[in-house]
Amino acid sequence: MTTTFTLGRRIAVLAIAAACLGAPVFAKDDDDKGHKGGKHAEKAQKHAEKHADKAEKHAEKAERKADKRAEKRHREDIKHGAYFNDQQRTYVRQYYSEQYGGGRRCPPGLAKKNNGCMPPGQARKWDVGQPVPRGVTVYSVPQPVIMHLPPAPYGYRYARIGGDIVIIEVQRNLIVDVIHALLG
Repeated sequence: MTTTFTLGRRIAVLAIAAACLGAPVFAKDDDDKGHKGGKHAEKAQKHAEKHADKAEKHAEKAERKADKRAEKRHREDIKHGAYFNDQQRTYVRQYYSEQYGGGRRCPPGLAKKNNGCMPPGQARKWDVGQPVPRGVTVYSVPQPVIMHLPPAPYGYRYARIGGDIVIIEVQRNLIVDVIHALLG
């Protein structure tokens, strides 16, 4: 028993096969419709946009903050020997004469030398425009004195060396101005 397909049957089988296999080709293209992730994809998209906005705001804030810091750090050029005025020099000398005057706080051998309680070998080896010499002890300035001086500009600091108040450029360790002879 052999089954033979007649020409009519063959055509019918081919037509059915073509209809089944070709149907997707004739389907309507719906680019704007469909599932596309649905509600979860929309939430994820909103979250990503919110995160991007937040990152952008953070970057802008950091940039503004950096600009403010740079503005504060603007280094003033101080003319050597012209930072302290006469009123400040008078107040500082008065403060030190009241607190340490007459050699009250110096050892007996140094009190009579009138060189600010400094040993003879270290007495005033510094001047305006020169770096702070090695081996010289640099002390902090008392708070009551600092309150009567203008704030030290960025990159500078106040210090006491021996019997003198100095303003030092920190980067080069350079003496910019001096109030001499506080202790005698």
